Amino acid sequence: MERYLDLLADWSARVNLTGARTPVERVALLVGEVLPAAPLARPGRLLDVGSGNGSPGLVLALLRPELQVTLLEPRRRRWAFLREACRAAGRADVEVRRERHDEYAGPPAATVTVRGLALSPAHLAALVEDDGRVLFFGSRRLPGAGWREEPAPPGIQSLRRLAVPRET
Repeated sequence: MERYLDLLADWSARVNLTGARTPVERVALLVGEVLPAAPLARPGRLLDVGSGNGSPGLVLALLRPELQVTLLEPRRRRWAFLREACRAAGRADVEVRRERHDEYAGPPAATVTVRGLALSPAHLAALVEDDGRVLFFGSRRLPGAGWREEPAPPGIQSLRRLAVPRET
């Protein structure tokens, strides 16, 4: 985790990766918000949409090394940062793809993480397994019909929404 945060600080001087400027702010925002949600990720494949600075996807990969993590980031410089950060943090096995969520043709994931993006229900449904889970960070709205909100477990305050597909 320390290597990731150090690299993030270095790259943030050149690439706008985070508004957090101090080490304390970076830990609080990028790790502190994700830490309580780590147990909520289902076993298997995790797909982080719009990975940007690596939180929550890379942070979850570091906290839960048994997860098979794919990071989606269409912007070249952020994609380059993510590749370097995964390598430096010892998670070279994390797949970093330079593409948008609507271009993703890989397998659906047991857990999908989204921070601050608005995705349509159709796009989300294509990304997540039928019994999968979507963890929304920093989002105030659920994707719409066909999803239900689960209450967040005690102690989780920064995870704004948690949704899973409805059984049909």
